[in-house]
Amino acid sequence: MPLKILSALALSTALAACTAGGLGASRDSPYAPGLARGKPAVDGLIVGHRLMAAQQYELALQAFTRATAEHGMTVDTLSALGSANLGLGRLGQAEKLLRRAIKTDEAIPETWNNLGVVLMEKGELAEAEQVLRRAYALDNGQSDSIRDNLRLTLAKSENSAYAVDEEQNYKLVRRGTSDYLIRTLN
Repeated sequence: MPLKILSALALSTALAACTAGGLGASRDSPYAPGLARGKPAVDGLIVGHRLMAAQQYELALQAFTRATAEHGMTVDTLSALGSANLGLGRLGQAEKLLRRAIKTDEAIPETWNNLGVVLMEKGELAEAEQVLRRAYALDNGQSDSIRDNLRLTLAKSENSAYAVDEEQNYKLVRRGTSDYLIRTLN
């Protein structure tokens, strides 16, 4: 009997050595890979913008938050965090972050545009119009989305019969890396 047990044990040990098991994952594993030690991480801003393009706003917000650890609270990270919050519909948080971003001289027109979209969504049409005019001027009228948002704001503010209680048929559409446009649903 001990001979059978020893031979079975030897056979199982020999067969175990032939498998790809062990502590490492095989290349055809369905699970996500672990950390790539020794390799530089991809910039959180790049990852966040890719996630924004895929409309994964919560994951983008996390990536942008990680990017602040590397870059600090720069105009780029503030604008990115504000854009992600806008995508999530968190207008109050988006407004605070975008206002901090435009206080610098480095704010790009898309940041001003996104702040204008937030203000328009909140119903603050007069300020939204001024912010979108500034975005349009900084962009030299090159962006169709900024122009369309400005037109929509002007149309809303000129329409004195506009009822706040009416159902609003608008959709927030993302264009580019951090540029938003409000479209009417027909």
